[in-house]
Amino acid sequence: MLGRCLVVRSFFVKRIIMADVAWAQIAAYVAAGLCMGIGTIGPSLGQGMIGAKACESIGNKPEFAGQIRNTMIMALAFVESTAIYALVVALVLLFLKS
Repeated sequence: MLGRCLVVRSFFVKRIIMADVAWAQIAAYVAAGLCMGIGTIGPSLGQGMIGAKACESIGNKPEFAGQIRNTMIMALAFVESTAIYALVVALVLLFLKS
């Protein structure tokens, strides 16, 4: 009888541990989604503002269009790196097993 109780008890402990792992995976998926959702709002707004100001500046001073365009491309690369960092964090949350 004691052996049977141990088997039943180990079965329930195993199910509880598996349930904790499932909740951890769900939390990682939700956190990755929030990371990408929130982490890309800033870069997208920044890129829009950079593009708008660059177009406005080129309209005001067309003779400096080349310099403005080069500066705009550099600024867009720096802003995009923030979104790439958010992507890396989300991928780590999804694929890193502890």
